[in-house]
This record gives sequence, C-alpha cells and structure tokens, in this order.
Amino acid sequence: MEFFRIKKDIPFMRNALIFNAISALTFVAAVFFLLSKGLHFSIEFTGGTVMEMAYSKPADLEKIRKSVEGLGYRDTLVQSFGTAQDVMIRLPAQPGVNASQQSEKVTAALKADDPEVRLQRVEFVGPQVGDELAHDGLMALAMVVLGIVIYLAFRFEWKFAVAAVIANLHDVIIILGFFAFFQWEFSLTVLAAILAVLGYSVNESVVVFDRVREAFRDRRFGKLSTPEVLNHAITSTMSRTIITHGSTEMMVLAMFFFGGPTLHYFALALTIGILFGIYSSVFVAAALAMWLGVKREDLIKPVKVKDENGGAVV
Repeated sequence: MEFFRIKKDIPFMRNALIFNAISALTFVAAVFFLLSKGLHFSIEFTGGTVMEMAYSKPADLEKIRKSVEGLGYRDTLVQSFGTAQDVMIRLPAQPGVNASQQSEKVTAALKADDPEVRLQRVEFVGPQVGDELAHDGLMALAMVVLGIVIYLAFRFEWKFAVAAVIANLHDVIIILGFFAFFQWEFSLTVLAAILAVLGYSVNESVVVFDRVREAFRDRRFGKLSTPEVLNHAITSTMSRTIITHGSTEMMVLAMFFFGGPTLHYFALALTIGILFGIYSSVFVAAALAMWLGVKREDLIKPVKVKDENGGAVV
C-alpha cells in the first residue's frame, strides 16, 4: 500500500559522507556522556526497599507518589499491584537507613492521607540482585546482536550484516547517550524498549536491503551503479517507511502522554529509537554497505555455462 509514489530517485548517497560524519560525532558524544556521567539506574539495578500497601478503595497513584516524593525520595516507583486497591512502592536505598525505618516513615505519611491504608509487605532488594539483572540484560543484548548478524549473513551477505549491526548498535548507543546526558532513570522497561528497538531497526534495514537485492537482480536496473541502486531502494520504500513508522509512533506517543510515569521512559526510549532507526537505516546501514563495497556479484550467483568440451565457463 502506498499513499504516494516518488517517481524520481532521491540521491541519498550523494551526501552519505556528510551524514556518516554526523553519525560518528553523535556516536562519540553518546559514548563520552556514558563514560563521564554514566547511567542513572533505577532501584531494580541498585537495590532498595519494596513496600506493598493495601487501600480500602481504588488508590490515587499520583497522590501517593507526591506524598512519597515529599519525604525526600527522588526516584520512586509507585504502581498498582494486582488490583486497584493494592499498590507497590519501590524506594531507593539510603545510607544509614534500613528498610524498616524507610517503611515506617512512608507508612506514617500515607496514613496521614488515608488512615485505613495497611502495610502488607516490606522487603529489601539488595544490590546483588541488581548485578544479576545487569548481567542478564547485557547477555540478552549480546544474544540479540548475534542473532541479527547470523540472520542477515544467511539472508543477504556479510557486508549487509556488518552494516546493519553497526547501524543497530549506533541506535542503542544513541539512546543510552540521551539517558546518560539527561540522567533519565534507566529501568528494566527501558532495557525492554532498547531490545525492541534493535528488532524494529533491523526490520527497516532488511526492507531496504531486500529492495537492493531486487534492484540488482532486475535487468531494468542493470546499468545503475551501487550508489544509484541504494538510492532507488531507499526511495521506493519511503512510502512504506512513513506509514509504518508513523503508525508506530502514534501508538508510542499515546503511551508517552497517557501511560503515566510507569511507561514514560519506556515510550521515550522507543521514540528516540524509532527516529534514529529511520536515520540509521538510510544514512548508516545503506552507506556502510556502500563503503564496504557491496556489488551486484555479491547477491547474484554467476551463471555457469558449459563449453563444447563439457567444462564450466562463468
């Protein structure tokens, strides 16, 4: 389905070097902020106190969140747990304060707003749990990248696989760089968003590369050079890109504006990933494939013709 069709190919590869330089500078800046400022991990990684509160009526999460933040807790997670009457509160660890003292302080503040609230459970999540989550998250990220490399190498050619993986890692580092620069909270939901962006971004690259292979195999484009084939492939998929990414971003923005604090950074990470995923598929993946020297012979097996003596001639 196409809402519009661009008849003349847009010369994207003409300015590939300039956009690659911009990508490199952005990538270096993201790495710099990651190394200098680091990520602001949530208590799922750093450890803290988990409390479960029971209300006699549906709880006002925003009111609870303001009450807890009024006690001086900056990074708190307040969400429904099971039912609308049950609330889970996660508090960051504080030096010199144990879980019991934290729970007593928070419970007293919540009882001042609603005397009928009850403390159901309180426990301390140690930093060793956070280390395990960080390890598992990095392993999941590595397995996704490895799977992408194997898939693209088998479906296309190793040059496309290398280009797509570099483009995808570019997207991931850019997202992490934003979170490091602005010190946004990095939680498990953000990690899930990054894994989703990896799959989403590689899908865009696969669509472009598939159109590149079709153009190389089509005799009508036999006289086109590699940059011209890349331009044609990207231009011919623009309508699909706008429809797909536009529809996805509408859903993500709905989560961003109406999903509440729980989905705020998840939707924000997805938004950054979608925008840079479009950019990287065109100006990173396609351009890198061109710099790596992809050509028609890489995707089309030469036809072997037998000569008069029965030997094979390419």
